[in-house]
Amino acid sequence: MSGVPDEVRERIESDAFCETLGIDVVELDSGYARTQLTITEDLLNFHDTPHGGAIYSLADAAFAAASNSHGETAVALETNISYLEAVDVGETLTATAEETHIAGKTAEYEIVITDENENRIATFRGRVYRMT
Repeated sequence: MSGVPDEVRERIESDAFCETLGIDVVELDSGYARTQLTITEDLLNFHDTPHGGAIYSLADAAFAAASNSHGETAVALETNISYLEAVDVGETLTATAEETHIAGKTAEYEIVITDENENRIATFRGRVYRMT
C-alpha cells in the first residue's frame, strides 16, 4: 500500500457506513482500491440471496476509495452496476476498483466484484468530479 498519504488512507478507512456493513478496505493505492465483504444472513433479501444494495455498497466503497486516493475530494456523478451471479452466505466478495480514464476534473472507474474463486459476480462503473 503505497502512494496514498497516511491522512487520506485514515479518512477512507474510517468510513462509518462501511464499518456498519462489514466492508474492509484491503488494498489502497493511487487510483486503485480493493474492498471485501463477507456475506452474512443479515445481508440477504427475501429470496435468500445477497441484497443488491450490499453488493452495490461493496463496489461503491472501492469506487470511493480509489477515486479519493489522490487526496482530492471526488464526488460521484454517475454509477451503474450489472449483477451477474448470486453467492451464498459465508462467501467473501472482493471489489477491485481501477481508474480507467481521467479528463480534467472528471475520472472514470471500473469496479469488478468477484467471489472467492475469482468468478465475476458484478461489474460496476462510476464517474467522479474532483472538487479541487
